[in-house]
Amino acid sequence: MTKYLYLEGACGISGDMLVAALVDLIGNTEKLDNILKSLSIKGFKYNIGQKSSYSIKGCDFDVRLEHHEHHHEEHYHEHHHEHRHLSDVYEIIEQADLSAKAQELAKKIFFIVAEAEAKAHGCPIEEVHFHEVGAIDSIVDIISIAALLDEINIKNVIVKGLSEGEGFITCQHGQLPIPVPAVVNIAEKYAITLRPTNTKGEMVTPTGIAAAAAIKTSDKLPSSYKIIKTGIGLGKRDFGHANFLRAMIIEDEIAEDQIYIIETNIDDSTPEELGLAMEKLFRAGAADVHFEPCFMKKNRPAYILRIICQAKLVTQMEDIIFRHTSSIGLRKYPVERRCMEREIINIETSAGEVKVKKCFIDDIVRYNPEYESVKEAAEKAGKTFREVFDEARHLAQRKDNA
Repeated sequence: MTKYLYLEGACGISGDMLVAALVDLIGNTEKLDNILKSLSIKGFKYNIGQKSSYSIKGCDFDVRLEHHEHHHEEHYHEHHHEHRHLSDVYEIIEQADLSAKAQELAKKIFFIVAEAEAKAHGCPIEEVHFHEVGAIDSIVDIISIAALLDEINIKNVIVKGLSEGEGFITCQHGQLPIPVPAVVNIAEKYAITLRPTNTKGEMVTPTGIAAAAAIKTSDKLPSSYKIIKTGIGLGKRDFGHANFLRAMIIEDEIAEDQIYIIETNIDDSTPEELGLAMEKLFRAGAADVHFEPCFMKKNRPAYILRIICQAKLVTQMEDIIFRHTSSIGLRKYPVERRCMEREIINIETSAGEVKVKKCFIDDIVRYNPEYESVKEAAEKAGKTFREVFDEARHLAQRKDNA
């Protein structure tokens, strides 16, 4: 069973909605509080609490800039610093008390926004002035998202699509159509599906879609799944209906009898290594393992290793492949199979008792004496394998039809 983080996006996505949904999912803010205290930027307060949006209860993450209460000179000074370059933002991230993984993610999200803004304004990434994005609240949002995702620690993230509104938004550059250029650029480059709605206003913000783009590993839900936990993050905008983002931890539900095929091409393992790998795969419960000769790049003779196993054994099989062969990548896919019914019948032959496998489906019946059983009986009685095999099959057929 695989765990996924699923960002639903039915009401769009923004930075603060994602922070709130992830906080709601975790259920406490202890680690986040410590990280936000460690930031080198000052001049902001934040509040996390439970509120409602059109009677739907959820978590609200609210960042307030303190400089609005200061007198004119300080306000001007603070405002001047809001126009940061990407390198300034990276510096703030590096000084924060974040794990290496969370720092990398925060930088990745900012880079995606910077890249989209640079394309929109036709300038190099280094020259992008973060206006709204460089503002303190967006830095706080993105660092919080990276820290919370690090804490949740689920590597498979599903973003099926994000609902977007229509109309215009007023910003520093005047009126811009919705979706705004940065959102369009991110959706295009990172293949994020947008679903148009007739809601007036911006439902997808550059920060929100950049975070979704940075973490998305799939845009498809499993065919069936169980919801383990849900976090609800409320949006600030009033669209005339409930505005929230659901972040769910889900688990795909695989049928007990689901069979997988795993295969990998190998051109640099020794025959001894491959033989041992096969032995280990069978010992771990593989239904079948075989090698198939093939030619790989540079005309190298090689082998395809193919394994048939139950879904619950896939991770174990992958581990054996990576540990005991030179493979650095594999393919896996669920398959449907149809099998004949099987039962073992014991047959008394002139060479002693032999086990025979009876296989049947619809009106087709087949009798297959078991190799080891025939071999043992033939050796004891001093007969050939074929004599005992044919006799056992004939007797099984007669006994069954009697």
